[in-house]
Amino acid sequence: MDLRRLRLVLTFAVALAFAGSIDGVYSYNRPPMRKDLIVRHLEDLDDSSPQQVHISSVGEDKMRISWITDSSTPATVEYTTTPGAQGTSVTGTTSSYNYLTYKSGEIHEVVIGPLNPNTVYYYRCGSNSAPELSFKTPPAQFPINFAVVGDLGQTDWTNSTLQHIAQSNYDMLLLPGDLSYADFIQPLWDSFGRLVEPLASQRPWMVTQGNHETEKIPLIHKEPFTAYNARWRMPFEESGSDSNLYYSFDVAGVHVIMLGSYTDFGPTSSQYSWLQADLGKIDRNKTPWTLVLVHAPWYNTNTAHQGEKESIDMKASMEKLLYQARVDVVFAGHVHAYERFTRVYNGNNDNCAPVYINIGDGGNREGLASKYQKPKPAISLFREASFGHGELNIVNSTNALWTWHRNDDDEAVTSDSLWLTSLSSVPACKVQN
Repeated sequence: MDLRRLRLVLTFAVALAFAGSIDGVYSYNRPPMRKDLIVRHLEDLDDSSPQQVHISSVGEDKMRISWITDSSTPATVEYTTTPGAQGTSVTGTTSSYNYLTYKSGEIHEVVIGPLNPNTVYYYRCGSNSAPELSFKTPPAQFPINFAVVGDLGQTDWTNSTLQHIAQSNYDMLLLPGDLSYADFIQPLWDSFGRLVEPLASQRPWMVTQGNHETEKIPLIHKEPFTAYNARWRMPFEESGSDSNLYYSFDVAGVHVIMLGSYTDFGPTSSQYSWLQADLGKIDRNKTPWTLVLVHAPWYNTNTAHQGEKESIDMKASMEKLLYQARVDVVFAGHVHAYERFTRVYNGNNDNCAPVYINIGDGGNREGLASKYQKPKPAISLFREASFGHGELNIVNSTNALWTWHRNDDDEAVTSDSLWLTSLSSVPACKVQN
């Protein structure tokens, strides 16, 4: 059965199972879907060849290398700063998962380090005959450049976005949910891993989950996030979190917090308690900037995804925490368009509140959300339904430049830009305890 037919069958089965109550039901009529860009396993690779390689930061001086093989092979990584030379060898762990009739390949994870900052390392996954890859570690201090993109998917639109990101001089990619759009079709997770490998094997990709990662089917597959948790393990334990769905980390003077829209977030939840404690530990002398990523946007003037509890209830539960901690920017996805808000708290402009940016325009097959509420609210400063990505270049402890790059006729066009000042440098915005 081909992927398109299999998707239709599973979609029908899920619809029956949920009987109209599935999380993330779309609140508007989407444009026609675009075909997935299927990236297949190269024929010249054998079952032991590493594929779907991606890396993620662990602490301030380590890196997790993840890859998949079709057969059982050692979970070892050899790395060095000299191309072609014999390096340090580290052994990690191997796992796999089952989803309905699908069985994943062997998922290997190896944490290497300590590593030097802003340094190119060369590495091999598995056997010595594996191809030599390379990555660059993030800097230890400013400046640092983040690429930010949400709702990526795997279409021709996605491919255009990835090409534009590859041309930027970024140190780390941040993704606020909705990665592969596999939507129960597990081979599409493999395709997505192959699609992003050229970028994700060279720079750390730090991600959080969206509604398309849930993949829970009542009575049939009750465990949510099976594929996501198995394939995209993030450094949650290092930040005191008990879940891969929310975590934080420090990089080059920036504290980054990844939140989970599709797990419990109320005042009595583990995520709320963890967030409260994590915000309380921030040392603004060490990390003068604080960024938050979440999938479902707390502010949104697009007609898409209005009235969803993951936005309304989570905002009601957690917005005050972020405001009191003087978070600088909150990035979200979910809505397939771009929108930038002023600094806002409780629906009003507030110079000590975060800037909210929705960037769910990476290239997913569902198309753009092109309709906005009218008239445009005063707190919404820029909005456009185009595919693209963003870049946050944090220059020093005080200044950062945000730019949004629209994919216009397959060329990255800078359509929106803003200079930001860190709230930690504003005397009137002293952190409230």
